[in-house]
Amino acid sequence: MAGQMRCTDLAEQFGTPLYVYDRASIEAAWQEFATALSGTDHLICYAVKANSNLGVLNVLAQLGSGFDIVSIGELKRVLAAGGAAERIVFSGVGKQTHEMEAALDAGIRCFNVESVSELNRLAEVAAAHGTQAPVSLRINPDVDAMTHPYISTGLKENKFGINMSDAMGAYRQAAQFSSIDVHGIDCHIGSQLSSLDPYRDAVNLLVQMIDTLNDEGIKLSHIDVGGGQGIQYADDEQALDIQAWATCVKDAIGDRKLQIVVEPGRYIVGQAGVLLTRVECLKSNEDRHFAIVDAAMNDLLRPALYSAWQAIEEVETLAREPAVYDVVGPVCESADFLGKQRTLAIAENDLLCVHSAGAYCFAMSSNYNTRARPAEVMVDGDKAHLVRSRETVESLFADEFLLT
Repeated sequence: MAGQMRCTDLAEQFGTPLYVYDRASIEAAWQEFATALSGTDHLICYAVKANSNLGVLNVLAQLGSGFDIVSIGELKRVLAAGGAAERIVFSGVGKQTHEMEAALDAGIRCFNVESVSELNRLAEVAAAHGTQAPVSLRINPDVDAMTHPYISTGLKENKFGINMSDAMGAYRQAAQFSSIDVHGIDCHIGSQLSSLDPYRDAVNLLVQMIDTLNDEGIKLSHIDVGGGQGIQYADDEQALDIQAWATCVKDAIGDRKLQIVVEPGRYIVGQAGVLLTRVECLKSNEDRHFAIVDAAMNDLLRPALYSAWQAIEEVETLAREPAVYDVVGPVCESADFLGKQRTLAIAENDLLCVHSAGAYCFAMSSNYNTRARPAEVMVDGDKAHLVRSRETVESLFADEFLLT
């Protein structure tokens, strides 16, 4: 079931592969943060990169959510979905001049500046526009998030943020620019975190820097503790306890008068989505059974990119003989799999459900092998809303041209 709707009915109506999101699950996850941070001055900025569908963004905008963006494209998406510019923070290591200009014109809440080079560029852009750019400096605290190397962002070897050793100098420089208004401090150490210890270490380091800056007369109004709160993909994993996380952050901040900004993405939408896919054919060799489905690595990249594990199960339990299958797609790559060594009782044309597919799934999809991307559907109770049409193959090369 997705909400109050049967997955078989959704697949019949909209076809497969199909991404399905549950509105109630998205709202409940967002409310976890609101409840945990109640009694504090806080702003929840959903990380748009996790799932940027306009329908998803609109649901969050209606809750009063802020948004964490990393491109002008995401800025335009948020505004088109009804998000408020004054609740947008702009992250990312490579902001271009035209992106800075667009964000200043829109009146966003804050730029999360990730280098001195970016700070200098933003100061020039803001000065040329006759305005002040609100900034927070993203600090790289060299804290091990104990997660996959590809989604670790808070170590010295990572490209993100300003090193702790350079941070004080960067703040002093920022304070000298008449076109820069220093608002806060920012940190994001990684994604899919399940332990409180890395958060505690990182926030404690930020608080120490806030106190030092205050002593120098540079007073900050907010602390952005980033996102990365983990969800449960496998049975042996545990989602981060959001109430315990909030207590950890509040304890570290103490009685300092700071707004808490948080940038959750995966936690908000990850468990709210599934990918429905149909078994096209079954085949075996001496060592393996393969279930070849109509979804592929271009639709769901996480297993190929991270060796990520997502639960896969039959949509309907039927009288089948179980076997251990590699669930693979039709793309011409050996890395094209959704899951390996899964015990399933299936036959050709059966429907499978890939769980925890709301975050970094459609958002990372592509048109590899000239494959049209799936439709996306939002279930709201007993109603299903098409929030993205299935692409057509013709649309994929509509902007290409033959030589004349």
